[in-house]
Amino acid sequence: MKYAENILETIGNTPLVKINKLTAELPCLVLSKYETFNPGNSVKDRMALQMIEDAEADGRLKPGGTIIEGTSGNTGMGLALAAIIKGYKCIFVMADKQSKEKVDILKAVGAEVEVCPTAVEPTDPRSYYSVSKRLAEETPNSWYVNQYDNPSNCKAHFKSTGPEIWEQTDGKITHFVVGVGTGGTISGVGSYLKMKNPNIKIWGIDTYGSVFKKYHETGIFDENEIYPYVTEGIGEDILPLNVNFSVIDGFTKVTDKDAAVYTQRLSKEEGMFLGNSAGAAIKGVLQLKEHFTKDDVVVVLFHDHGSRYVGKMYNDDWMREMGYID
Repeated sequence: MKYAENILETIGNTPLVKINKLTAELPCLVLSKYETFNPGNSVKDRMALQMIEDAEADGRLKPGGTIIEGTSGNTGMGLALAAIIKGYKCIFVMADKQSKEKVDILKAVGAEVEVCPTAVEPTDPRSYYSVSKRLAEETPNSWYVNQYDNPSNCKAHFKSTGPEIWEQTDGKITHFVVGVGTGGTISGVGSYLKMKNPNIKIWGIDTYGSVFKKYHETGIFDENEIYPYVTEGIGEDILPLNVNFSVIDGFTKVTDKDAAVYTQRLSKEEGMFLGNSAGAAIKGVLQLKEHFTKDDVVVVLFHDHGSRYVGKMYNDDWMREMGYID
């Protein structure tokens, strides 16, 4: 009989799926690394488990402890699943721009959720960074995960996601494209792929309102770049330690509208029911058209599942209110 001992053993080994209609104008083969097949329906299951196991190993996370983290939803889900199996409690802090579904899903797996305002500075005591740190200080026997600066985030993708992509493409991958938030996925996968073949190009998808693209190109952290945006899960108003800019060849920015519209298009034209950042990622691939030739193999990573966004990007009333569709 073949079975997993628990749900955590099903993390990883996600498929590569060809994109057909949306990339018809491109000369190259475009494959999606389809991370919704993880048990928590996102790529974040990988790093959530790695961060917990590393914290257990060095004593930061003790038996019966409480896991505390600021999350846009997906890391929280991965941490919550591991916490259920391993016997921990979870408190998650989310920004109020995240979909209601994400809050409800975290509560469904037994987590406590605190919601904070989005439109405040990271250093503001109401921000989700600040509230996470305060809760960690106030809660006995707790561990603050800090996915942004936690090296286990990057490590997970260097150990699993990168090698999977290399093996699945038979080493023929030429470009890796992915949305950048904490930086763990692009840095871990990018480091592994460039170790195998330094000529592979690593492209980050950024959003308007985020600092990544300008910082990568100029080395300047420009606060004038920062303003509230709708796209979930990518972009930042800080520079996480997990973003290894030296392995990234470039960034392209995608608008909130394009991200939302292409999220719907992936569902309706490719049968890929995915999250908001997937729309940004595929639009980013199309924007990078001039970089691809007929012999290239482009892998774009799709982070999470459409069920998190049924009240937003998949709701035509919401799309009309935002001015994204007529």
